Amino acid sequence: MVESDLVVALRNLGTWSLSSLINIVITLALAVALAHVVPFLINYSAIGVPGPLLAKFSDIWLVLQAKSGHRSENVHVLHKKYGKFVRLAPNHISVADHEALQPVYGHSTGTLKAPFYSAFVPPRPFPRGLFNTQDRAEHSRKRKIVSHTFAPRSIVQFEPFIRREAHLLLERWDELSVQAEEEAAQGPRGLKGFAWIDVLEWMNFWAFDTIGTLAFGAAFGMLETGKDRARVEYEDPSTGKKTVDDCSAIKIINERGEYSGTMGCAPEWIRPYLAKLPWFAQRLKSVKALTGIALARVNDRLLNGSEREDLLAMLQAAKDETGEPMGKMELTAEALTQLIAGSDTTSNTSCAILYHLITHPQALNKLRAELDSALKDAEEVPLYSDVKELPYLNAVINESLRYHSTSGIGLPRLIPAPGTHICGKYFPAGSVVSVPAYTIHRDPKVFGADAEEYSPDRWLAKGAAQRFEKSFIPFSIGPRACVGRNVALQELAIIVASLVRRYDFELRDPGMHFDTAEGFLRKPLTLPAGIKRRTTAK
Repeated sequence: MVESDLVVALRNLGTWSLSSLINIVITLALAVALAHVVPFLINYSAIGVPGPLLAKFSDIWLVLQAKSGHRSENVHVLHKKYGKFVRLAPNHISVADHEALQPVYGHSTGTLKAPFYSAFVPPRPFPRGLFNTQDRAEHSRKRKIVSHTFAPRSIVQFEPFIRREAHLLLERWDELSVQAEEEAAQGPRGLKGFAWIDVLEWMNFWAFDTIGTLAFGAAFGMLETGKDRARVEYEDPSTGKKTVDDCSAIKIINERGEYSGTMGCAPEWIRPYLAKLPWFAQRLKSVKALTGIALARVNDRLLNGSEREDLLAMLQAAKDETGEPMGKMELTAEALTQLIAGSDTTSNTSCAILYHLITHPQALNKLRAELDSALKDAEEVPLYSDVKELPYLNAVINESLRYHSTSGIGLPRLIPAPGTHICGKYFPAGSVVSVPAYTIHRDPKVFGADAEEYSPDRWLAKGAAQRFEKSFIPFSIGPRACVGRNVALQELAIIVASLVRRYDFELRDPGMHFDTAEGFLRKPLTLPAGIKRRTTAK
């Protein structure tokens, strides 16, 4: 058992350079000697909790899992092997039980976001945002400001922006489809007339342009150009020199998630040293560049103003309980949060939905039948009111959120004094506890014996929604739950209905595996597929 744990850990070192490996060995020795042996002996709640041998003595095991890009899947395997409680680090226990959700994440529990979230704080001089602040009072203040932006009246105003970018996506896909059909008509017989694209790439373009127009007053132009480019502006704190450039927004947001999701698993005292290693240093550049994108858009708005009632305008107008608005740096930090939350999650989930529909023709046909019947007189891009109550569409979205679990890791929480009992086990103050969404979403006691399979029909069974509610956490729960949940669901319903109703799909490789890589979120790597206008499409 000892040898197998070490072998697994060593395999995950595969992409490090020799100098990096030496540094990691030194880091491990220091971590064991200086930071973790004593806490392990003191924290009696962790004694006897099973897990990898390395995780008993150092956070390095969890760092390696995060860097591997498959943390959620690997932790899920451990829970199937060991049961409800699994040690991820000397002072971090994963609890795979929906009964743990309320005491760990619920209201009035007093739990705090763990030091993990410090790795998500933008570079100075930017303050913490709503997502990464650990102080309860400061979080409460920020949430009151930001939640106003996502009030029902605001969400109604967002819909035209969402639908406009969806229209543009349809226009671009129509162009590609027409070109493919013309080539098929002129070419040898047997060509199917599909336009072959990477669906993930276009979902990224659509999601980034949508959050651009929704939050910052203008799209990034990715749908227009078919390219991943965004303007970035950043300032060197030491010299004050400003740099303006174009960058690959999708690439840097991916690398930012990898950096923060991995760095957050390491003790805070060692992070400055890890940041010097090549893998982290490269991704730290992306962290700074991503902040620069938000800064460029906020600067443009403050300089030129706008009459638009978009998300940034609402953040500008919002005030805290003292009547004070957010300053420039705080506004930029919140704009950065919306850029990340509003692009990455939507593109990942919409891509996953399309993949699962393509690979489950019966589900695709059921959804098409529902859409064709309900949207006979609807526009190309339906209104949200046209689709939000469609049972099978909602079943498809919910099942994809459950099965793919874009946010799959257990979000770590710090137990406050005097400690608490969770699922019959006592955790003293200072313990770190998390509940893994990926594993909770695959609990056969809740979702059935086929919980490891994709099946939207499970949501149509009598009482299913109420039965699943206690374990279905794609947006987390409690006071730190995602404030943009309703906007995300609106976007998914509109774009999925529009695309499924209008196009036929075919995988380039029918046997392809839907590979993912996890930073903070589980992200698809690619979806090569063909698209073609349906003969009955409006």
